[in-house]
Amino acid sequence: MSTTPGELARRGFLDATASAALVERLPWPQDGGWLDLFDTVADPDLALASLVRLFDEHPEWADRLTPDEPLTHRLVLVLGGSQALAQHLLQQPGDLEVLAEAPRRHPAADIAGAVLGACTADGLSQTQAIDALKLANRRELVRISARDLGHPEPEQVLPDIAAELADLADAVLQAALELARREVVGHEATRLAVIGLGKTGAGELNYISDVDVLFVAEPGTDADGAEVSADESMRVATRLAAALTRICSSHTAAGSIWQVDAALRPEGKAGALVRTLSSMRAYYEKWASNWEFQAMLKARVVAGDAEVGQGFLDIVQPLVWRAAEREHFLVETQAMRQRVIDTIPAKEADREIKLSSGGLRDTEFTVQLLQLVHGRADDRLRARDTLGALKALVDHGYIGRHDGMELGTAYRFQRLLEHRVQLYRLRRTHLLPSDHDGLRRLARSVGLRGGDDEVTAQFRQSAQKVLRLHRRIFYSPLVEAATRISSQEMALSPQAARDRLRVLGFSDPDAALRHIQALTSGLSRGAEIQHQLMPAMLGWLAEAPSPDAGLLAFRQVSESLSSSPWYLRTLRDSGTTAHRLATILSSSRYVVDLLKRDPEAVQLMTDDADLVPRDLEPLVTSMRSVMQRHADIDDAVRAIRAQRRRELFRISVADLLGLVDLATVGRALSALTTATVHVTLEAVARDVDRPPWVGVLALGRWGGREQSYGSDADAIFVHADSDDPEAGSKATAMVAKLRQLLGAPGSDPALAIDADLRPEGKSGPMVRSVSSTIAYYGRWADTWEAQALLRAEFGGGHRDSVERVLAEVSGLRWPEGGLTRAQVSDIRKLKARMESERLPRGQDPRRHLKLGPGGLSDVEWTVQLHQLLHAHDHADLRTTSTLQALERLADDRLIDPLDAEKLAHSWELASRLRNAIVLTKGRASDAIPTDARDLAAMSHLLGRGFGQASELLEEWSRAARRSARVTDRLFWSRS
Repeated sequence: MSTTPGELARRGFLDATASAALVERLPWPQDGGWLDLFDTVADPDLALASLVRLFDEHPEWADRLTPDEPLTHRLVLVLGGSQALAQHLLQQPGDLEVLAEAPRRHPAADIAGAVLGACTADGLSQTQAIDALKLANRRELVRISARDLGHPEPEQVLPDIAAELADLADAVLQAALELARREVVGHEATRLAVIGLGKTGAGELNYISDVDVLFVAEPGTDADGAEVSADESMRVATRLAAALTRICSSHTAAGSIWQVDAALRPEGKAGALVRTLSSMRAYYEKWASNWEFQAMLKARVVAGDAEVGQGFLDIVQPLVWRAAEREHFLVETQAMRQRVIDTIPAKEADREIKLSSGGLRDTEFTVQLLQLVHGRADDRLRARDTLGALKALVDHGYIGRHDGMELGTAYRFQRLLEHRVQLYRLRRTHLLPSDHDGLRRLARSVGLRGGDDEVTAQFRQSAQKVLRLHRRIFYSPLVEAATRISSQEMALSPQAARDRLRVLGFSDPDAALRHIQALTSGLSRGAEIQHQLMPAMLGWLAEAPSPDAGLLAFRQVSESLSSSPWYLRTLRDSGTTAHRLATILSSSRYVVDLLKRDPEAVQLMTDDADLVPRDLEPLVTSMRSVMQRHADIDDAVRAIRAQRRRELFRISVADLLGLVDLATVGRALSALTTATVHVTLEAVARDVDRPPWVGVLALGRWGGREQSYGSDADAIFVHADSDDPEAGSKATAMVAKLRQLLGAPGSDPALAIDADLRPEGKSGPMVRSVSSTIAYYGRWADTWEAQALLRAEFGGGHRDSVERVLAEVSGLRWPEGGLTRAQVSDIRKLKARMESERLPRGQDPRRHLKLGPGGLSDVEWTVQLHQLLHAHDHADLRTTSTLQALERLADDRLIDPLDAEKLAHSWELASRLRNAIVLTKGRASDAIPTDARDLAAMSHLLGRGFGQASELLEEWSRAARRSARVTDRLFWSRS
């Protein structure tokens, strides 16, 4: 039964009708049982047509090429995988013999012997010898491609195939040099070495690449054995190098080999083709550009005089491993990569396997950059080939295992695509085919049966993975920091390390060395990663106010998280996180205290989105969720306080990193207080039989949504009117429990709730009913209580109760007709008494941010006085926010806008300084510290630098004076 077009179409033949006609010409059974041979062939139509031609033109092979012969299987794979090699085998059928042997990698010496023997056989003219070299190269390509195309896992064997291709290139270059010596009279006058660069030097060659080389020579001897002059040696060496290049690059009837490219030599194409060792030394020590050392990373002696070649490597390799500390190295390396991308024609960008974003070059540049930066101190990374270097980077912790696996898988796949598209016509290309048939052939050649859509989709997916990892690693702040550290600093003696730490700013270098030793000693992967991190971390710690405290905290956090696999991986892979952590640990005792209690909060620093403060409703939902997991009230509140601690960390880190402004910090802290009180009240109510509805009025900065890190929570408590005679006592007990649970010392920051502003102050009941509270404010409230209510807002608990009170006291908050003269006098007397009684004895008022002249109290009381005077007639003044009220007073021309600007500047600066005191010292204070180190730390935190503490003090003094003068006029009515 003959093979039908339908059967051939199902097998993957495109022109099934033509192929069916060809089948009839095969000297094989017509039942088609041998069609399995074509199932894994890239182009079955080409394979069949070439096989038929082979039988037609060379019938002597019919007996050996039977369907069940392994030789036939390997032949069909080659015929269908490479149009160029199929044509070669039709012209040189004797080369079919190389397919008879079972596929294996041949030793480099065997390849060199076979190639050299082919072109130096007796009786060959120079032209014939050159053609024999080209044919020998093709014969070896037939053998190698059969091993490649027939392997069940082509991506895994690819590095071995690329290495054997490099062995072949070495053999061809050595043979070409021997042939060149035939042409150059007196070639003994020079000792020429050929240095392989790029993929040739790395031992990872493509099927058809430009072979990047560099020529170096030293004087040889003349016929009498005397050493010739350097000039004569260079003339002979240049002729030899030119002849070698021509032999490999020329095209004759026997075909061609590949282009020999010496453009990476000193001064490029404008420079001398060959240089001496001394000339090479002078160039690379004095004039070479940064990119030239990256090119030398893969340098290897591939042909010629091995001693001269090694001499060159001995000169250049030490310079390669110092290149990363050269000026502008990183910037130029990154810019060079971008320039390559910019040169790709737009119509080819999505088909470019090598140079496009996420292509082969991105993986290679990423690996090479890490090698050059870290290989200075770690010679385990000094592998020439990309996959070998990538493995070393993974094995020793410089790249995460998962990231390394993704990079390696993508690189192998992309290299396989590049190999297959080059193998088909043996033409230098790095583009995916643009036609349907070409993509289909490529897909089949790499084992994909989904056709052109699948191969294109998989290439794009691999490019996306590479691009993501390339951007994260190639532009990592950790890599940038490492390039700023010299090779000598990476390998300091203990005493030199102490001196270096002292220079960096560590006041106790011995303690710092102990911390470093504890973090980096041992052979664990964690110690490896810490070893990589440490130079950059020390530099970043030294940029902040307290490097000693920061390093100690880093050790404590690291040891706390030693069993968390994500921790060091995150610091290494996200240099931004490591930089942020170092900055925070040596800048803020407050954040360090939070982090010690909750080390896993480090994860929040990885992404800016995780540092956005949360609004009230998400906070309440989150806290309620953790509270409901605990039946015991103490456990429930501990969980709530732990949530609050995590949120305080989020807010303070965002603040330290400059991701939020003062107003956002104030709103976030106030929302956090409200959520904490609200959910804790819910937890307390669970333990009360028929609990009353308790509502909380937030006052002061809490009510104004302008809390600082050191603010108490001023509050008034009310409970809904009830027929339950025990409602009042239950509510009081609930509030007492609330205050006790949130204010108790513990592992999490306490939240002190101050109820002194309640009706009748400290002598009044802690909780009143809504009706009682309204009645009190309607009959007996003093002027100061009306003033306190200006910033009253919902603070948690029963919202209806709070809103009812706020609605009923609106006349007190915004009195019709404003204030009487006597009420204004009362407010002034109260402020004067408060400042006299509360200002600490011996405290310089000018350093007191709250009670000093022009401080927070001056601004807030001035604003509140004008709200009481005008808010009834100007509804826009009915806000609890100091800054909003001040802005609206200026808009309504109730105060001069310039005066409002001075008051606002003073208030904002005082608030930032108060926050900075807490963040740097870890505790609240209203007084500007006198210690120079604390002032320097505050100056740094506020973005003014260490040396500008005096300027910061002067700025505050100037702002406070201006604010005090405005307060004198607007509050005290002093001209």
